[in-house]
Amino acid sequence: MKIVFIGTPEFAVASLEALIAAGEDIVGVITAPDKPAGRGKKLQGSAVKLCAVEHDLTLLQPTNLKDLDFLGALKALNADLQIVVAFRMMPEAVWNMPKLGTFNLHGSLLPQYRGAAPINWAIMNGEKETGVTTFFLKHEIDTGSIIDQEKAAIGSDENVGDVYTRLMHIGASLVVRTVGRIKEDNYTLTNQEDLLTQLPAVKDAPKLNKEICNIDWNQPIEQLHNHIRGLSPYPCAFTSVLVDDSVLKLKLYSSSISKEFESKQPKIVLEKKRLGVSNSSGTIWINELQLEGKKRMDTASFLAGLKSKITLNL
Repeated sequence: MKIVFIGTPEFAVASLEALIAAGEDIVGVITAPDKPAGRGKKLQGSAVKLCAVEHDLTLLQPTNLKDLDFLGALKALNADLQIVVAFRMMPEAVWNMPKLGTFNLHGSLLPQYRGAAPINWAIMNGEKETGVTTFFLKHEIDTGSIIDQEKAAIGSDENVGDVYTRLMHIGASLVVRTVGRIKEDNYTLTNQEDLLTQLPAVKDAPKLNKEICNIDWNQPIEQLHNHIRGLSPYPCAFTSVLVDDSVLKLKLYSSSISKEFESKQPKIVLEKKRLGVSNSSGTIWINELQLEGKKRMDTASFLAGLKSKITLNL
């Protein structure tokens, strides 16, 4: 079975490597065009491109997925199946080209957490479980018929980086398993609309933005803890603080909670080696942070170098 693999970031590389290791026939790889990166702004290929080059695979990097030259080159590969892992939306002319269709790997247990940031939102919402799903593409994003799923637990203190890495490898195994089932015609499709009727609530995973990352300190401390770990290490939750009358952004990477120092209005709690924010539900302690213009560091190191008063800029 001839396969075209479509993806861009590191998350997709694990699936491509797993397919290669399984001996699948990868006749082509589609990834994003090279982009300027680093201080010198030199053009740099995606993680998937580097993997494809290493394995001497045919590579396509279209700027326009509707370009006729690209579509002609893709058709010439004569793929039976296409696999998408972490790539942008595609026109029907691309995903409907192979005779067996195109399936996608999504980082949630669909139909929950459809959208661009499923791992982030699952953690921010305090979920104890998530997973990965393979499904056939159709017009509406993340709505196609489900082929297979694999569940994964979320630890109470795990962040996005932790879960991302685990799902990356679980997802790679699921992709290989899904290919095997398609080759053997040994699968049953599940309509997502049928599953939606069984859910008490539907949770989406929209693209993250600055407003979402900005912390509201009036929320319960458990929710604040989930918010911080659900955005760590990227794009990162942040708050605004006053240092020497300057308003600076403070990024927050990890936290813990306690019932100490409850206060009616949110305020900073400052001890010799601890920095936290208290509100009516208790205190959330910041364990790792980065002040605007400074390096990321643990709180004890930050406080050791802090020579000025710091307060929340509410």
